[in-house]
Amino acid sequence: MRIYNLFPLLAGPLPNWTPHLERAADMAFDWIYVNPIQQSGRSGSLYSIADYFQIDRRFLEPRSRRSPQQQVADCMVVASGLKLRMMTDLVINHCAVDSPLLKKHPEWFRFEQGRPVNPSCLEDDGSRTVWRDLAQFDHAHTSDPEGLLEYCFEVVEYLLGLGFQGLRCDAAYQLPTPFWRRLIERTKASHPQVVFLAETLGCGPEQTRETASAGFEYIFNSSKWWDFESPWLLEQYELTRDLVPSISFPESHDTERLYAESGHNVAVLKQRYLFAALFSGGVMMPIGYEFGFSKRLHVVKTRPSDWEPAVVDLCDFIRHVNRVKAGYPVFQEESLLQRLDHPNHNLLLLWKASNRQRSQALLIINKDPWNWQHFHCDDLYHWVQADPPLLDVSPEWAMDHLPTPFDFDLSPGMGRILVTAVQQGQTTSE
Repeated sequence: MRIYNLFPLLAGPLPNWTPHLERAADMAFDWIYVNPIQQSGRSGSLYSIADYFQIDRRFLEPRSRRSPQQQVADCMVVASGLKLRMMTDLVINHCAVDSPLLKKHPEWFRFEQGRPVNPSCLEDDGSRTVWRDLAQFDHAHTSDPEGLLEYCFEVVEYLLGLGFQGLRCDAAYQLPTPFWRRLIERTKASHPQVVFLAETLGCGPEQTRETASAGFEYIFNSSKWWDFESPWLLEQYELTRDLVPSISFPESHDTERLYAESGHNVAVLKQRYLFAALFSGGVMMPIGYEFGFSKRLHVVKTRPSDWEPAVVDLCDFIRHVNRVKAGYPVFQEESLLQRLDHPNHNLLLLWKASNRQRSQALLIINKDPWNWQHFHCDDLYHWVQADPPLLDVSPEWAMDHLPTPFDFDLSPGMGRILVTAVQQGQTTSE
């Protein structure tokens, strides 16, 4: 999955989404992920849903004669014409604290001292963030589990009826695995093409494996925070890769903008997108990354007026990387992965091999986004267990011939992509 996150508060009303869909398709993305567009509660947060069966007025064209559902359908038609599939959030771990559901079905919620429990999380600095605009569903101990499951299934049916074909399940690990298993199996019985993604950030590998075992097609990994050195990411990768593929991202709607975070270093944007796209089975990128946006996306405060002037244009670079990902099976799965040693410790070398096909790859990444680094290798085939030729499909300064010995000066943050000459569709028997 090559996913473009169209953040609805920045994109504005549905009729305004078309140029963003067209740009995503041109950059060779194949999925569009839209954060919740259902009616929010008083806080206005996208993730504080008050009515699961209504479209939030902020995303509708008020002068249109088309109904809210028809306006969504029109957008789906545009996406389909561009060969894009659409996914959205399934937010059923909590709802808006002012949702009518709390009065209609109090048995579905957690209460303490007569008040609904607000979800919270522990921050890195030890403080606790509490979302007081949210009320926590009680999937584990509700006295009416069948009623709550039926309601959640109706929400799924509504979203699929709007035209969405994928569901990113928000904070999936907070819900019991048996609940997810029943919901996913029931959905796929009538909609086998639907893709379920588990948002598992913040939980350990074992909890991730437990959640993924419910039938999810993808999970999300934490490669965004990897320093290219510590062992934890590759260890986590090995613990989950045989169970379910994962999705990397260089930034998300929950993080600071990487361009601002990196001190406005374009090399970091390129380096991190290339790594995210080729590290794991899937990749996701939020709207504006391609233009070096600096203002963090906010689930309440962001508005279309926050659209920033483009300070860079990475569309060609991202398109090239996405096409490489689409063209070589080794980049479409949780493949065999090994970090290789090299005398220059400022370089990251990763060897990848497809589990299903003969496709292999060697990634050479300059970890230093500020300085040039030299790479030397007596024989590239010492690291790649495949017959010649190796192809250089790098987005910048690709070489027609890879000599032996091989020397190359990598610009700050630059990545080299070397692949065996097996592309999409070839199997190990061919």
